[in-house]
Formats: sequence, structure tokens, C-alpha cells
Amino acid sequence: MNFRDYSTPQEAEMELAPMIDVVFLLLIFFIVTWNSAQQERNVDVSVPAAEEGADPERQVGEIIVNVDKDGLIVVNGAVVTEADLLVRLHAISDEYPDQAVILRGDSKASFQHIINILDVCKKANIWNIAFATTKPQETPITKKSGKAP
Repeated sequence: MNFRDYSTPQEAEMELAPMIDVVFLLLIFFIVTWNSAQQERNVDVSVPAAEEGADPERQVGEIIVNVDKDGLIVVNGAVVTEADLLVRLHAISDEYPDQAVILRGDSKASFQHIINILDVCKKANIWNIAFATTKPQETPITKKSGKAP
């Protein structure tokens, strides 16, 4: 009879396949996240500063409309006219009534350009509109005088 020797411990082997799967899933997640962040910042738009701006939770499928200082409208990397934007937004709002739109207007853009985009959103029955802003740059305050240098 052949008996097993239970006194020698077996070495634990590390399975590489599950670890490789997890690494690839993380890689895909970061690539998709980076790609969506690039679409948001694809235009050289310097948004205005606001002290009381809130950081709302991002919604899935929100549309980011960029308006540069010359009034050029860019959506998902494509330059569109107001008529094209109206057609796109109207088709989306018919499918998704609570569609979110983030308006990233350049701080040097004419106020009329921003109002035109708001009019297009209203015509397309989109009510969920947010304005992108940045926090203002804080200047260091001296402790003695309490005033900025």
C-alpha cells in the first residue's frame, strides 16, 4: 500500500489569470474615464470663477457644450451650429426628458452667445442645465494686517 506523506506542506501557487483579468479591467476603466475627461476639456475654454459654486454629482450621459470666446460651439469634439445643436438636443430630450447639459462658456465670450445656447436648450425642452465654473485663485493673507499684499 502506498500512503501519502501528510507531513510535507504543499506550496501555495498563485493563479495569474484572475490577477491579469483584474489588471485589464482596471486599465479599461481608466482609459474610458480619461477619454470622457478629454472630451470635456477638448476646447481651450477658460470658464469664469465663482466663490459659491457647488460640486454636483456627475450624471451619466450628460452633454457638455463648450462655447469659446468667439462664440464657436463644440459638442463632443465636433463644431456645431445653433441649428445643429437644436436638432441634437431635441432628439436627445425626446428620448431622455431629464437630460443634463453642462454649459462651459469662456469667461471672455459674449453674454449673447451664452444666452443663445440657453435659448436652444429651452427650445429643445431641456431644463437641467448647469454652468461650469472654477474656484477663484486665493491670494495669501498676511496675519498682522489681515489684508492681501
